[in-house]
Amino acid sequence: MKKKWGYGVVAVCGIVLAGCSTGGTSSTGESSSGSGTAAAEQIFNVVVQQEMPSADLSLATDTISFSALNNVYEGLYRLDAESKPEPAGAAELAEVSEDGLTYKLKLREDAKWSNGEPVTAADYVFGWQRTVSAETGSEYAYLFAPVTNAEAITAGEKDASELGIKAVSDYELEITLTTPTPYFQYLLAFPSFFPQSQAVVEDNGDQYASTSDNAVYNGPFVLAGFDGPGTDTEWSYEKNDQYWDKDTVKLDTINVSVVKESSTSLNLFQDGQADDVILTGELAQQMANDEAFVSEPLARTSYIELNQREEDSPFRNEDLRKAISYAIDRDALVTSILGDGSLASTGLIPKGMTFNPTDNTDFVDEAESVIEYDQEKAKEHWEKAKEALGIDSLSFEILASDTDSTKKAIEYIQSAIQDTLDGVKVSLSPVPFSVRLDRSNSGDFDVVMGGWGADYADASSFTDLFVTDNSYNRGRWTSEEYDAAVKSSATTNAGNPDARWQDLLDAEKIIMDQQGVIPVYQNVEAHLRAPKVKGVVSHGAGAQYDYKWAVIEE
Repeated sequence: MKKKWGYGVVAVCGIVLAGCSTGGTSSTGESSSGSGTAAAEQIFNVVVQQEMPSADLSLATDTISFSALNNVYEGLYRLDAESKPEPAGAAELAEVSEDGLTYKLKLREDAKWSNGEPVTAADYVFGWQRTVSAETGSEYAYLFAPVTNAEAITAGEKDASELGIKAVSDYELEITLTTPTPYFQYLLAFPSFFPQSQAVVEDNGDQYASTSDNAVYNGPFVLAGFDGPGTDTEWSYEKNDQYWDKDTVKLDTINVSVVKESSTSLNLFQDGQADDVILTGELAQQMANDEAFVSEPLARTSYIELNQREEDSPFRNEDLRKAISYAIDRDALVTSILGDGSLASTGLIPKGMTFNPTDNTDFVDEAESVIEYDQEKAKEHWEKAKEALGIDSLSFEILASDTDSTKKAIEYIQSAIQDTLDGVKVSLSPVPFSVRLDRSNSGDFDVVMGGWGADYADASSFTDLFVTDNSYNRGRWTSEEYDAAVKSSATTNAGNPDARWQDLLDAEKIIMDQQGVIPVYQNVEAHLRAPKVKGVVSHGAGAQYDYKWAVIEE
């Protein structure tokens, strides 16, 4: 639905939401009660808010998919209950060269695929090469940028065989980087970096991972009952009897159902048909004192992107972007509308995720990037925008996912903008998650209400997104100064923690000063989780959920 911008009334398209706290277990899998007795039936019924867009490790881009993949696959490392990387597919932590450019890893020799075949170094090499290959078209290939030749391969300038990962033997890997990367160990625990079976991928061709039967798994569980990306509303994880650490895994089955309305989720929970549901708004507030209530902070910022792809896009006007931002009362949104503990954003980077390497100051506190609610400033910038654009009115559409909480958020934002900016008309387009992703990726939107959850605990997980050519820069905001700061953090100053930190602060200041993207709130998920369920691990950054150590107690 790409539109050309007219004069007087301008048509625009919608907002995009893309892409943990510890859950009471130790990395050894002890339940949080410490003395409970495991129930005879180990079945966990979970409700999620969206369909799974992809079960393919190379193509997944979202929270639902990554949580699923994190439970049915396993990489070199796995994040423990404190969100620290620990050996998983690797037998021990990597041996890292003094210059930080070479990682040598020994693999555990008892790791197997769910079909009984061994997981070898060649599976990691193939998986990484497949993801960075230009032919695959992975949106997450950019995460491999620190690995030697990755960017050139993705650009089609080099063959995938030249990627900086090689199998020294069946159970030894050597990885080479172009620059020291402080967060690289966290990437080794992220699904995009997991191994893939070349034989299974090639045997299934374009049907690989299209259903749960068209793949093999090496994690604590195997995917079952998954009938298709973006459409299936029920699937499950079954205990993997080939998993090297299967004795630690207590759950036999995790049943997942997609339910988008909080009221329906609450009814399922209260009827005993669901053990873990997400609540929003008034329901979250009403249930806050229930013994089953769990609040889980996420390293995720929900934000608004504005489509600036076309030269005549009104959203290229900085005053217009600032007018929209100033019109939103974020405190009222998180308190009165969401009610789940979410925090009003003061910048792009979420609070509690990354800290100064010298004095441990929170990035948010040091950035001092305060986003304000100020109706007078909103009106002033709107007047400047109208004059610069030669318009007296503007119409645009907000695209967003169709979850209960997101629909309420965009309805509030719609009202805030229209009440504050005279002559602005906002329409809403809530759609299924997979549709929003497709439209966002293709540029088929005016404004998108979306966001990002950190893939690893570092500010670069956010700042990298808005570099000019990044595929996740859906609005195509661009700044040479911003690009230079981000590049410096990843190259020139990569080995200098203090200078790198300043680069990231500079990048945050640039994009916030221009409101290249408009942060709205930092997500906190409000759950009702049955007290009998122990040991669920939730990560603020990275794949959100890990059920390896979960158990149902009597």
